[in-house]
Amino acid sequence: MAANVETMFYTGRKAPWHGLGTSVLEAPTSKSALELAGLNWMVIQKDLITDDGIPVLGFKANVRGNDDRILGVVTDRYKVVQNQEAFAFTDELLGEGVTYETAGSLQEGRRTWILAKLPQRYIISGDEVTPYLVFMNSHDGTGAIKAAMTPIRVVCQNTLNLALSTAKRSWSTNHVGDIRGKMEDARYTLLYADNYMAELGRSIDQLNRQKLTDKQVYEYIDALFPLIDNATEQQLKNLRRMKEEVKDRYFSAPDLQHVGKTAYRFINAVSDYATHSKPLRERANYRENLFARTVDGNAMIDKAYALVTAV
Repeated sequence: MAANVETMFYTGRKAPWHGLGTSVLEAPTSKSALELAGLNWMVIQKDLITDDGIPVLGFKANVRGNDDRILGVVTDRYKVVQNQEAFAFTDELLGEGVTYETAGSLQEGRRTWILAKLPQRYIISGDEVTPYLVFMNSHDGTGAIKAAMTPIRVVCQNTLNLALSTAKRSWSTNHVGDIRGKMEDARYTLLYADNYMAELGRSIDQLNRQKLTDKQVYEYIDALFPLIDNATEQQLKNLRRMKEEVKDRYFSAPDLQHVGKTAYRFINAVSDYATHSKPLRERANYRENLFARTVDGNAMIDKAYALVTAV
């Protein structure tokens, strides 16, 4: 199955790039989102025993309660964070008015994700910007608990994350130790969206004042997609395609026509490409789906931001 999606839902009429999942017209609350996403099951830890009855000390099996599927073998230090707890954490973190845009299960339940919309709205440089929270969890012992703030420019639905110096946007922790205490610490990283959005607004204003020539734009795009040593013809073709897609977004995107030829327009073009372009290869476990696509997109946006702000 593409993207290794087991179950999921998404809001809106347009399906994700992999074409999977159940569409709903409105973003639901956590209770209905849990059911729509197919995440209303528990992880149960069970002892391990060899075929001849010898206990395997120091390890447990994480088993899905509704079908007894073994999700992974973990050490007995591993602390389970249930799907219901992930939604409860997000509800508590974001407060009244939070709604869920998408959620689901990957790799037969071994990984899960949530994308929640914060109730706040911001107007930055004339654009409406909405902050979202993406939460990623694993039940197989191979990944951390992760959460990240991702502001969305509503008019074209592209992310506006920038590597800002004083406002954090992501948090992660392993499934060991005091999980509840660690998740409480996440509040101090992610809760104060106003802090992040205020600095984002200041940075965008600076980018809007920075004019770019077409020559600079071409140079920045070349720097984003440098030539690979001993590149194959297919790799060169892919590079050309990616460069042309960013150029097309910068010069021709309808939602950017009101924006001058500035660094802010360039960041938007890169962001739109990073979050909407179809992957060159549709792999079975495509980068942990939503969270990793967000992280990969952020890395490209950060690189673009570093290019245009370099002294």
